[in-house]
Amino acid sequence: MQNKPITFQFISEPSDVNYGGNVHGGSVMKWIDQAGYACATTWSGNYSVTVYVGGIRFYEPIKIGEVVKVDAQVIYTGTSSMHIAINVFSRNLKQPTFDKKTHCIIVFVAVDENGKKLPVPKWIPETEEEKQQEMYAKRLMELRTQIEDEMKPFL
Repeated sequence: MQNKPITFQFISEPSDVNYGGNVHGGSVMKWIDQAGYACATTWSGNYSVTVYVGGIRFYEPIKIGEVVKVDAQVIYTGTSSMHIAINVFSRNLKQPTFDKKTHCIIVFVAVDENGKKLPVPKWIPETEEEKQQEMYAKRLMELRTQIEDEMKPFL
């Protein structure tokens, strides 16, 4: 199965503004979830739900009126889970190049109409970059397990 990135592009709107005059982080998180959903559902061929969003890193603000590009790509699959790398970029309409603004990993699980997990096609990395992305996803899984163990007394 070919692993092509899902890309959304649009112009940020005044309704996305926060109190500082930039795009609200919640708007960016919504775009991340939408692109991740499109990627996971396309990969699995089934309805998919968000089960984890980790380490959202906001590098720079996105200005209102900029072109926003959200890239989503599978970087690891489990039995029913899909780890999706999301990168958010933006650019001024007068500039030709995009600058990276946000990055995160989001995990989706394919489910049936009753919410029962479904198997997903296995993603097999082919290039050196894809192999590095898979290792990145595996390292983050280990860290997530450690964090979950640490949080258990507070759940």
